[in-house]
Amino acid sequence: MLSEEDPIEVLLSAIEHFSYCPRQCALIHVEQSYSENIHTVRGTLAHERVDSGERTARVGVVVRRDVPLWSERLWVRGKADSVEFYGNVPYPVEYKVGAPKGNHAALQLCAQGLCLEEMLGVPVPAGAIFYHKVRRRVEVEFSPQLRADTEAVIHAIRETLVQQILPEAPNDARCPQCSLLQVCLPHVVSEAHRIGGLQAALFHPYGDVDD
Repeated sequence: MLSEEDPIEVLLSAIEHFSYCPRQCALIHVEQSYSENIHTVRGTLAHERVDSGERTARVGVVVRRDVPLWSERLWVRGKADSVEFYGNVPYPVEYKVGAPKGNHAALQLCAQGLCLEEMLGVPVPAGAIFYHKVRRRVEVEFSPQLRADTEAVIHAIRETLVQQILPEAPNDARCPQCSLLQVCLPHVVSEAHRIGGLQAALFHPYGDVDD
């Protein structure tokens, strides 16, 4: 159990959220906002079908699903969709519903590798992401740079949680597909003059409105 002196824990799932959009991460993990859309439902169904995601048999490989992970050094916790064991070497595998895009998922996967290294006391040099849309597995090497980037994101998330920060809305191409579009309202909050107009329309002190 965490004491008041312990750092705030960061969920592994927050890493991809923050890398993709810091505001999305804060809405979920600071304001506890969440909403479903077709993309999140597809993602949930894809994770429920992890056992049938890949049919290729690997002789001598032990596979564990839904593996709890944690790191006391980084104060992160969560679960791995799947961990394959090649002898005593763990190989985390993350399942994503879409196609490869950016390194957001790679950061989350690398964090899983860091947890496994600490938990098992063995090097974890790489992992993989299986993308359902293209039915392809992409290997990710946990390079020194990716490890450093992953830890930097974890620290940035923790700072957001500690300070209860809600970053500015990006209002760009990412927004229309986001399940939190109606919570975030990027087209409104990113334009100060629109906020002022809405505030004026919502609030009129007594004496300012004609009878």
